[in-house]
Amino acid sequence: MSPEDLPLLLSRVMPFGKYQGRPIADLPGNYLNWFAREGFPEGEIGRLLALMHEIDHNGLSSLLEPLRRR
Repeated sequence: MSPEDLPLLLSRVMPFGKYQGRPIADLPGNYLNWFAREGFPEGEIGRLLALMHEIDHNGLSSLLEPLRRR
């Protein structure tokens, strides 16, 4: 992870699936857990989903709050 990835969690949206169009930062934990079990997609979207899963799983979602206020 790099610090530049955190704002991307708010600006990148899910490009497919049940939550298509929703920002990565707003995806529910059970959806992120499903990807963790089944495998994250390749590329940037997979990297961001994995990062958001770690943030959510470890209760660190408050890290994104200052970025949401911008």
